[in-house]
Amino acid sequence: MAITDDLRKTLTDPTPLYFLAGTADIAGQQAKKVPALIDKIQSEAPERIEAVRRTDPKAVQEKAAARVKEVQTAVTTRANEFLGALDGDFKKLGENAQDLALRGVGVLAEYAVKAREGYDTVAERGQEVVKQWRGEAAEEIAEIGEAVGPKDEPARADTQADADGADSAADKPAAKKATARKAPAKKPAAKPAE
Repeated sequence: MAITDDLRKTLTDPTPLYFLAGTADIAGQQAKKVPALIDKIQSEAPERIEAVRRTDPKAVQEKAAARVKEVQTAVTTRANEFLGALDGDFKKLGENAQDLALRGVGVLAEYAVKAREGYDTVAERGQEVVKQWRGEAAEEIAEIGEAVGPKDEPARADTQADADGADSAADKPAAKKATARKAPAKKPAAKPAE
């Protein structure tokens, strides 16, 4: 039974749907910013293209070769330092590894909490968006109903009531009898305590 209850609770929980609605709302807001970014890129593109055309390929190649040499020397010196430190004290290294592992677990737990909070925040936003969508849909349906609905119906009802006046007067007592309330059931008398 517990599994059935868990499944029922999981399948009837609207939070993931609210999360999707909140995500769609955020994506829509971000999509509104795209045209401005495209305009900015289009305005800057000719200048950047011209700057690339003006650069000398040999100068770029020389800068890249110099940078590669710098990185290579930096990597070799750091690797030598690291290997020298490894030769030192392995016990200290083991303690540091355990400390780092515990810190990693703490950081993961913190990120899990932040992720859950973010999920809940987006789900709440989605719930508000869904409420807003439902309200707008209800207003639209009411407007459509008013525009499409029959406007002469109250007048027709009055004319039909006048035409059937004699018949409806005879039916009214029967209708009153059918809707009469039933008397409440009597409760059995309580037995005296012995």
